[in-house]
Amino acid sequence: MYNKSYYNAQDAFEDLYDIIMKNGEERNGTKTVHNVLVEIRTPKENLIRTEWRKWNSYYAEYEFQWYLSGNPNAEEISKKAKIWATMMDENGNVNSNYGYQWKRNNQLNKVIDMLRNDPLTRRASISLYDGKEIDKYAKDTICTYAINFYIDNNDELSMQVMMRSNDLVYGFCNDQYCFSELQIMVAKELERKVGKYYHYVCNMHIYERHYKMKKTVK
Repeated sequence: MYNKSYYNAQDAFEDLYDIIMKNGEERNGTKTVHNVLVEIRTPKENLIRTEWRKWNSYYAEYEFQWYLSGNPNAEEISKKAKIWATMMDENGNVNSNYGYQWKRNNQLNKVIDMLRNDPLTRRASISLYDGKEIDKYAKDTICTYAINFYIDNNDELSMQVMMRSNDLVYGFCNDQYCFSELQIMVAKELERKVGKYYHYVCNMHIYERHYKMKKTVK
């Protein structure tokens, strides 16, 4: 198990890249480590500025706004990221619009109300992956199990994200941005400061095509 605390998302990305490349097990075209727990102490610092990563913050924000829309249709976003085209059903819809999932049965608003009415609640959880719907996952299996919010000992809103699978280069960089932006949004709604962000992954990996991505920058 890898359990480390980082100041921000960029520190986490750079260290995890080295850890996985050094210690990862070769599995199905990836280097993989299991049971990774990342604590990010300042979730508001969610931009990945690592030069060799060339992360696109504009796309990440576009993806987050798509989540906020709650629209599962991926035809427009697939023009910006081709991977979505491989995940669409015959109607152009996907399961992995996380906003679509957290809006189902009004989950997010109910969680906010729970925290507002009982800051000590242990029930402020949103489910995304649902094993009872596995027959719907033929083309698109959701990578995130759940998101849990709680008010920590500093009276700040902390958040836990539990993922079954996360590729570090694309998945982690974009997911941590969207999830931390959600945390910031919920904290604002509750008039709370933003606490820590915990990112737990059952299987974190780097694809073979990214093995040589890191370069020495002088």
